[in-house]
Amino acid sequence: MNLLTLSWKYLRFRPLATGLNAILLAFGLAIITVLLLVQHQFEQKMTRDAAGIDLVVGAKGSPLQLILSSVYHIDFPTGNIKMEEAKRISRSRLVKQVIPLAMGDNAQGLRILGTNHDYLDLYGVKFAAGKAWEQPFEVTLGAESAKTLGLKLGDTFSGSHGISVGSHDHDQHSFRVTGILAPTGKVVDRLVLTSIESVWYTHDEESKTEPSTPIEGEEASAEIEEAPEQGIDPHLLPVAARGFPLTDQEREVTTLLVRYRNPMAAIQLPRMINSGTSMQAASPAFEMSRLFELLGVGISLLKGLALALVVIAGLSIFIALYNSLKERKYDLAVLRTLGASRLQLMILVFLEGISLTTLGAFLGISLGHGFLALVVLLTSQELVSLVDPWVLLPGELLIFGYALAVGIVASLIPAWSAYQTSIAKQLTKT
Repeated sequence: MNLLTLSWKYLRFRPLATGLNAILLAFGLAIITVLLLVQHQFEQKMTRDAAGIDLVVGAKGSPLQLILSSVYHIDFPTGNIKMEEAKRISRSRLVKQVIPLAMGDNAQGLRILGTNHDYLDLYGVKFAAGKAWEQPFEVTLGAESAKTLGLKLGDTFSGSHGISVGSHDHDQHSFRVTGILAPTGKVVDRLVLTSIESVWYTHDEESKTEPSTPIEGEEASAEIEEAPEQGIDPHLLPVAARGFPLTDQEREVTTLLVRYRNPMAAIQLPRMINSGTSMQAASPAFEMSRLFELLGVGISLLKGLALALVVIAGLSIFIALYNSLKERKYDLAVLRTLGASRLQLMILVFLEGISLTTLGAFLGISLGHGFLALVVLLTSQELVSLVDPWVLLPGELLIFGYALAVGIVASLIPAWSAYQTSIAKQLTKT
């Protein structure tokens, strides 16, 4: 006889109980699946995006906000810093490389980031089409940015003031696409990259055509008050491919990405900047470690809730199997008379528990991926958009292991009871 087919027919004979037990188990496993996907992808993506960046220097404020805005581009900048101060940092014997960044505009919610070609080298990008910017108001699009904006080489578009959607457009100058990057799986995919000069000239034109008004909080990071030389077309001015832009005016940048020259810099440089300048220095590794530690408390609580649901599901499966076994004592005795051994009866009950928990595992993992995909689809927050809901992780195999363990443990007592089934006792009952 085929024990697997027989066990499945027993489960189908009680569809309500089978379905409820499978769904209860699936809920617990779905929560574990979501937490596994979110935790793994956040840590992996954030570690990968911060690779090669030892220190971030910016305006005074929250160190975590500085890291999130400058490395991951998912928060508002803390403000601007004077370029002369930034240049002094780059001349330090403790510094190997400095990459300046200028922020303050967006294109349909995507960050327009002013920087130099060192930023492209930092992430090891390759071009799917075109080349990097060489003149003001030329841009290079990340792979996701090009898809979202629906732009191709040679197309033009206007940026909007501020970091988020809904602010006024900069109509004085249009950006022209000169390059599109190949997908990297890193933060650069979601950016619109251009020169720092482009960001300066955009706000220079705005300051000449609009009356000055007080700027609050996050919008302050984009305001540059100086005007360019009169009578010079910004499109004809050169841009700096490496290092800081050349200018004889008082200019500002938003942040600096710093690489250390030697291990001693990790001790001396942050203290020197934080205590001896008007800027602040923050370590991506330290701040992310602190963030993961804080998030770990909430994740542990949710995992505890999920494991409690799995345990409850295991108890429910045990009760269902045990009650079902009491109703089927006569059937098991008949199977014994037809040639089934005690061991086969015990295996039959084990197969019922394992089949039920395997069904719950498939349902739970599918439910977890589907729920996460729905959250990503309906949520506009950039932090949530970092998660790919359809990635299959090796750790999900452990979920099947948990499910099988629950099925085996829940089946132990009913299986032993089936093993001890007495033919004579059951057949003589009226």
